[in-house]
Amino acid sequence: MSKTTLIKYGHFKWIDIVKPDEESIKKLKKEYDFHELDLEDCLSENQRSKIDEYEDYLFIVLHFPHYDKRRKRIVTEEIDCFIGQDYIITLHEGQLKAIVEVVDQCQKNKTFLKENLEKGSGYFLYVIIRELFDDCFTLIDGMEKTIVEMENDLFEGDAEKDMVRDILWLKKDVIRFNLIIAPQRAVIAQLEHKNKKFLPPNLEVYFDDVVDKIEKIWSNLERLKEMTESLKDANEILISHQTNQVIKTLTVFSVVLLPLTVITGFYGMNVSLPKANHEWVVWGITLSMVGLVSGMLAFFKWKRWI
Repeated sequence: MSKTTLIKYGHFKWIDIVKPDEESIKKLKKEYDFHELDLEDCLSENQRSKIDEYEDYLFIVLHFPHYDKRRKRIVTEEIDCFIGQDYIITLHEGQLKAIVEVVDQCQKNKTFLKENLEKGSGYFLYVIIRELFDDCFTLIDGMEKTIVEMENDLFEGDAEKDMVRDILWLKKDVIRFNLIIAPQRAVIAQLEHKNKKFLPPNLEVYFDDVVDKIEKIWSNLERLKEMTESLKDANEILISHQTNQVIKTLTVFSVVLLPLTVITGFYGMNVSLPKANHEWVVWGITLSMVGLVSGMLAFFKWKRWI
């Protein structure tokens, strides 16, 4: 069900719509002269990140990563923004914690409300975008912590094969994160060249700050990609080493048992053999086999094959 929050300061207002539906879009259409395609985009899923510039407003579509606790995966969350002379309208699904926190701050902290809304729609857009990108660093820190924990588990001797799926999912999350952030770089870079009525020149330094944040996020994601690759390679090496150890052990057993098989097979033939009827033959053969096995094992140990 759609939920609309109205926050006002002087002549400026922020309308935040969570889970927009056709009814809430109709109200926007009635109150504002937005293009029909923009309103349709607000109800569509998986829109591309973009900026559409009109005489009276800007329409911006941005995407941000969100950690889905139920699925335990990184997913894409969209936020649509209408920016006018004295208003900002945001539409999203309510999963972006940064937006929820900004709404909460505006409702509970009058100082925050005054400092951020009195400077106009362009500056408040910067505040929203800044908080959304700051939240990305929290996700990155969580993913890095997960990688470190998996590395510790890996080198402490836990079952390597059980980690393969987790490592691959983690690698997929990093790639998805990267794909989400990549288009935002171009969109944010375009903001300072858009309608100066909404984004005056003095805001360029603020949006440059956001661009710097995106570059840092990008750099951190590249580092996470390298860490997951290293983790994957280390896991494969340990699995290969473990497999080689098993094969080596089985080979030693096969080599040790081979002469014993020959001896027992020889004396198991249904023919007369010299000294076969003497009672000490069994003990002699047994001692010979024990000595042979002991000698072979000692030789393998000396060669460091076992």
